[in-house]
Amino acid sequence: MPHNVLMHEEQDDVAVAVVDLQPGEEASAVTLEGKPVATVKVLEAIPLGHKIAMRAMPEGHKVLKYKRPIGKASQAIASGAHVHTHNLKTLRW
Repeated sequence: MPHNVLMHEEQDDVAVAVVDLQPGEEASAVTLEGKPVATVKVLEAIPLGHKIAMRAMPEGHKVLKYKRPIGKASQAIASGAHVHTHNLKTLRW
């Protein structure tokens, strides 16, 4: 299966959609080096360039992208869910 999401690092909690994703399809992630790393079922529509959860995360979890925290889950996030401002809060304030 060709990849449709990109994980910058294998340890990341989220990947970036490289195409529009639709509920029910599989999100197949590769690293920047092209290594296949994970596959999840898409739970909701995710636009190109937006983040998808590659694993379930509890409320308060520091979400990793680039192996670094990019924010905190403001609610529990299911694997395959859209990760955006409705469920991710910045750590800056």
